[in-house]
Amino acid sequence: MTAHTTDYHKRITLLCICALFAALSAVGAFIRIPIPYLPITLQSFFTMLAGLLLGGRLGAASVGCYVLLGLAGVPIFTEGGGISYVLKPSFGYLAGFIAGAYVTGKIANAKAEPSIKRLLAADFAGLAVIYAIGMGYFFAAKNLWVAGDGMSVSALFSACFFPCIPGDIVKCVCGAMLAKRLIPVTRRYRAAVRSE
Repeated sequence: MTAHTTDYHKRITLLCICALFAALSAVGAFIRIPIPYLPITLQSFFTMLAGLLLGGRLGAASVGCYVLLGLAGVPIFTEGGGISYVLKPSFGYLAGFIAGAYVTGKIANAKAEPSIKRLLAADFAGLAVIYAIGMGYFFAAKNLWVAGDGMSVSALFSACFFPCIPGDIVKCVCGAMLAKRLIPVTRRYRAAVRSE
């Protein structure tokens, strides 16, 4: 088998891994713990893991594919799908997942052999991005285009931060420990894409 053929197989394998993470993000939407306003799901776990294992660019691309499929009408979001989903207050979290995967991947993969401390820092940085975009969009939606009495900042934190953050911290720790074992496996496939 030639080096060119080997690189081709690595690229195909990496494409399959990206597709797998897009699918896992979709599945994660349906594994949820129902709480008022915002159910806790495994989406953030899979999107941050995509960044850790695939790097910033490919991690964000895999999560972006998931979001585009949902906006195209495939019912893979927690409350369905379709372009009208952009009007839902929770849509900001979907945009946040893309940015969070990118930030997580960039920080984690800045070193060839990231330590568990770097992986945790990357996870928490990505989580902060998800919360910033998601909560900002949620607040804007509740106060600008969703019918109702609006939402205060304290109500926003009560609904979207305090109930979710303990579970998300646990997901960050689990993701970092899992990534520490799996990064060496995905790194050799990513090297083939970088060599182009």
